[in-house]
Amino acid sequence: MDIADNVAHILQAIDPNPSREELAATPERVATSLKFLTQGYHVNTSDILHNALFATNTQEMIVIQDITFHSLCEHHLLPFFGTCHIAYIPNKHILGVSKFAEIVDIFAKRLQIQERLSDEIATCLFTHLQPKGLGIIMQARHLCMEMRSLNNNSPRLVTQKMLGQLAQPQQQQLFFNLIQHSHQRNDKCSGRD
Repeated sequence: MDIADNVAHILQAIDPNPSREELAATPERVATSLKFLTQGYHVNTSDILHNALFATNTQEMIVIQDITFHSLCEHHLLPFFGTCHIAYIPNKHILGVSKFAEIVDIFAKRLQIQERLSDEIATCLFTHLQPKGLGIIMQARHLCMEMRSLNNNSPRLVTQKMLGQLAQPQQQQLFFNLIQHSHQRNDKCSGRD
């Protein structure tokens, strides 16, 4: 099935003048864009995480915050985007820090809903890293809601997934506090109130 041909049919259905010059290359552009935005289907997470685990004696919580992600809502094919925060308590191994962003990107570059995206990232990392605990918090703006609404505000959806020791309220609170404290400190450094 050719994406560009299907986009051309869509343009014929919605534009009064689909043969105009400005739309001539649109089907190919959309096809290229969609292939890029959904390339996560073709990446094996095991390949990304292979040789990225390192032995450690660390037993304190590690937090990777403000990982930016962009995804497409599977219901409307419109973007949702935001940040992902990940915390884990190591169990003999830590993961190379860049791999967290790569894993987030792999699952975000699939047709998604945010609730499942949080779950898939957490499950993948928990399975491969086998930490004592792991948690994910994601917050995002959804253009499928914003663009289709007369409401001019920009609400954010927040989702989370907590596994192992991070499912304990005390550990969750530590995770939340670390994120909040860091954001407050960054706001003061940037001069924002």
